[in-house]
Amino acid sequence: MRQVNIHEAKTHLSKLIADGKEVVIARYGEPVARLVPIRPPADKRVPGSARGKFTVPPEFFEPLPTELLNAFDPE
Repeated sequence: MRQVNIHEAKTHLSKLIADGKEVVIARYGEPVARLVPIRPPADKRVPGSARGKFTVPPEFFEPLPTELLNAFDPE
């Protein structure tokens, strides 16, 4: 990840944006801001689109072992 000072960021903002990479902007060597590209949104999810592609095994519905349950609540 590239780090630039504020003056360089102001002077070369168009180039930094065109590069499309994340840039850290620093003041006196200390990071103060991040310039990040906007990613295109992921495709919308369609309910039921995975129907029939997998099955839940019967073991999924069985109770968890006592030692595993005790790890969550040791009392």
